[in-house]
Amino acid sequence: MPTAIERRARLLGPHMTTFYREPVHVERGEGVWLWDTDGRKYLDCYNNVPHVGHCHPRVVEAICRQAGMLNTHTRYVHDMILDYGEALVSKFDHSLSSLLMVCSGSEANDVALRMAQAMTGKTGIIGTDNTYHGNTTAVSQLNASKVPIGGYQPHVRKVSAPDNLMPVGGTRAGQAEAFAKGVEQAVTELEESGHGVSALIICPYFANEGFPTLERGFMDRAIDAVRKAGGLIIADEVQPGFGRIGSHWWGHEKLGCTPDIVTLGKPMANGHPVAAVVTRHEILTTFQEAFKYFNTFGGNPVSAAAAHAVLNVIEDEKLVENARDVGAYAVGLLSDLAARHDVIADVRGSGLFFGAELWRDGKPATELCAAMVDEMRDRGVLLHSVGRFSQTLKVRPPCVFNRDNADQLVQVMDDALGAVK
Repeated sequence: MPTAIERRARLLGPHMTTFYREPVHVERGEGVWLWDTDGRKYLDCYNNVPHVGHCHPRVVEAICRQAGMLNTHTRYVHDMILDYGEALVSKFDHSLSSLLMVCSGSEANDVALRMAQAMTGKTGIIGTDNTYHGNTTAVSQLNASKVPIGGYQPHVRKVSAPDNLMPVGGTRAGQAEAFAKGVEQAVTELEESGHGVSALIICPYFANEGFPTLERGFMDRAIDAVRKAGGLIIADEVQPGFGRIGSHWWGHEKLGCTPDIVTLGKPMANGHPVAAVVTRHEILTTFQEAFKYFNTFGGNPVSAAAAHAVLNVIEDEKLVENARDVGAYAVGLLSDLAARHDVIADVRGSGLFFGAELWRDGKPATELCAAMVDEMRDRGVLLHSVGRFSQTLKVRPPCVFNRDNADQLVQVMDDALGAVK
């Protein structure tokens, strides 16, 4: 009888991603907890998809109720997408009053890039050199993990990503200027090549870059350079959005950015495949006039019901405030832990998106970080790594994570560090 791993490799391919040296065969979840098929319980400190907790009863009920009434595509008129859309865009400023609903963050970013091309008439795109924005052909041109077949296209430019311990330009104080100079150089190159600048796309929390600590206004000069060239600003809020960072609903608010387009995905409907592009009405209209675009499942009644339930739970259970309180508490605990373990070179984060960067012998401790991820899994706590060298322990739990959960996380991390060192 083949194992689940063997069946998975045969059906889904030998390189289908699994976390951990010994993958977790999950069976059910509730709140911040996951259980495997052997009945073992794990504290989930990584999954941002179940934003309001695994299997939240209000989300489950909303899905079931709407599925029992109607589910179809958006060429019919239905109220659910309108009710949800109005509630969602009310969370934005800067005239971001219109949206297009899709099924994944990859789709959202693909559409956003085409919106920028339609609005500007240009094709040049700028991103960072250590990022991830999805899996479509267009969006994969921006990803850092693997070079696309045939190499990166000439309309794409990548600038050095900001970093706490290896800052662009060599110093934290000069990093914003150095980053902006990189963007300005990219703008010059794209204009000289004839592509022009359609957009700068960034995660405003620089999540995949290792979520460095950046001051408000860090992006101002870079954004000015893009806008002077006629380009738009795309904020990929798939990871920091919906209040995860605690201080604000959106990462661009914390950074002080005013994007033209915002993309949303993973946590939007607590695991139901929902994503969206939020933008100004004139940008959406121009896109629709330039592209014949229709998404069969984007914004269907069941997806909209699930997303609306998530929005209501965030408000009713005050999860943004919870992220702020518990996140600050957890970072404090990690800072105390760093005083006892010299391999912790930096502790940082905002709300329920935080972590600890590991260095050893003056360089990023990639192997140690990987060992820690597996050791903590073996001790019943799930997290993962991030950063240019996968040297940072990344903690991004459901937003119902509480102080007791933070205590458990840090105690297990303390024990695990003692074991792997």
